[in-house]
Amino acid sequence: MMTKKSIAFLFPGQGSQAVGMGGALAASHPAAKQVFEEVNEALDENLFAIMQEGPEDLVRMTRNAQPALFATSMAAVRVLEAELGAPLTEFGGMALGHSLGEYAALAAVGSLDIIDAARLLRQRGDAMQSAVPVNEGAMAAVLGADESQINSILDEAESSGLVQIANDNAPGQIV
Repeated sequence: MMTKKSIAFLFPGQGSQAVGMGGALAASHPAAKQVFEEVNEALDENLFAIMQEGPEDLVRMTRNAQPALFATSMAAVRVLEAELGAPLTEFGGMALGHSLGEYAALAAVGSLDIIDAARLLRQRGDAMQSAVPVNEGAMAAVLGADESQINSILDEAESSGLVQIANDNAPGQIV
């Protein structure tokens, strides 16, 4: 038998964004639509329109991707809560997230409200966006290699410019 303590909710980090995300959810569930409206109001712009219409490079921009992914996660939470008839905390023993997903986890359990989290993520996204000019640099997750193998590849790529490990996500997944 599954108990409350055995259920965990995991929220995604940047990289899982896509044009159109959250659209079907907003169209079929008023609770989801309300989340997107709250985030639009918090940011004083129509982020949801950007999410739906793109272009893809605008959705992928860190300043947009972070609050957009957060909004989509929170829309899913609100729909789940509406369907279950109770707060998420009644059904799960923990909530966690990868990178920006931590903000969704905090909001899902009531430690942050949607407005504050959306504004924080816009600031976070702007700060990260300003660290690297648009269309310069890239990240890639390498699957199935260990750190010594990655470091050998990085040594060979050093002549092309700065290349380094950004995240050691899990055994067999290094960014």
